[in-house]
Amino acid sequence: MTKKRFFTVIFCVFFLLLTTTNQRISSSPDSLFEQKVQPVISQSEKELAEMKEVFERYEHWLDVQMAESRTVGAAVAVTYKDKIAFIKCYGTRKLGSDDLVDEHTIFRLASVSKPVTGVLAGILAQEQILDFDEKVSETIPWLKLSSTSSTNSITLRNLLSHTTGLVPHAYDDLVESHVPLEVILNKLQDAGISAAPGKVYGYQNVMFSLVDTILAIKTSKNYGKLLKEKLFDPVGMTDASTDFISFSNNPNKAYPHRGANGSYRALPLNDRYYSTAPAAGVNASISDMSRFLLALLDENNPLLEEEVYKRIFEPQVVSRLSSGYFKYWDQVKTKKYALGWRMVDYKERQIAYHGGYVNGYKAEIAISRQDNIGIVYLSNSPNQVASQSVPVFFNTLVDYIANKPVIASTE
Repeated sequence: MTKKRFFTVIFCVFFLLLTTTNQRISSSPDSLFEQKVQPVISQSEKELAEMKEVFERYEHWLDVQMAESRTVGAAVAVTYKDKIAFIKCYGTRKLGSDDLVDEHTIFRLASVSKPVTGVLAGILAQEQILDFDEKVSETIPWLKLSSTSSTNSITLRNLLSHTTGLVPHAYDDLVESHVPLEVILNKLQDAGISAAPGKVYGYQNVMFSLVDTILAIKTSKNYGKLLKEKLFDPVGMTDASTDFISFSNNPNKAYPHRGANGSYRALPLNDRYYSTAPAAGVNASISDMSRFLLALLDENNPLLEEEVYKRIFEPQVVSRLSSGYFKYWDQVKTKKYALGWRMVDYKERQIAYHGGYVNGYKAEIAISRQDNIGIVYLSNSPNQVASQSVPVFFNTLVDYIANKPVIASTE
């Protein structure tokens, strides 16, 4: 054998051995690469798993209550640590119908529209379109109240916190009677005034909705258009709207009902309070509202700048309410009102909350920034389940945290 042939044979044998070894390494289940690959569980997934018991206990409560009350239709969502942790839909859109409530079924939010408006005001404040302390008279010079001093000193902050000084629910009866809003605004000069602006709490729908007029003058866009542009579209609230036509034309809508103790009857759709949309005219699905909660509580990409967030949720006035309003809450220390939100000191938590009712619909919303948790409940058959939905959830949460077993560290 020549020297050349000898080296050629040696090279081929070496190459064959090298190739075979590489194939064994790459196909072996015990290879170094495969030993290092482990499923990665994110911190948020761990936190959701830890809270599983809370959601299971709450779901069980809901299931029992829905069955016992024979609620026609409802939808519930809970967000936690930037995730939709729980979402469930119950019943049908209309009594006697086979059309089930789903994540995109729209309900009327009624006064839960006010927290939405408060957040919109915060977004526009960030963009320097609004100033919470601007005088309303500077934008609406034709506005006249029975007191010249009040007319000249009422601010946007007063509108959003129900501290205008007007007697509570001024001209809600005219809204109910479908009197045009322009007519009602001209009658404000006859409304009673109980205190100077900023001094007392007096719940309003008409005065609160002057926000729409202010926005139209400042931006040439109405409330609904700005809400869609600044909040609905960016957040992904694709089912939401602010008018009766959009609601009535949507095939996936919940119809209103009246009744109690499981005896309900369907009501015709009605367009009350759409003329005061910032106060009570928002329509939305549980999908929309869960996205709204996520956007508000997002720690990594916050919807509101920290300074603006604090201003929106800073209590402005003590809101003395009838004992029945918080019937199902216990250990409520204080009840105050911020900008579009009620602030409730409940079990060592500052909970931002609001409820809403309009003929045949009930909505509830609450967030605890301390826990990075939010809940929303929508129903087309108002009953005690709606009123209990928020306090029962927070009672379940607090009880779980108080009794959570402490795992000793092994470090």
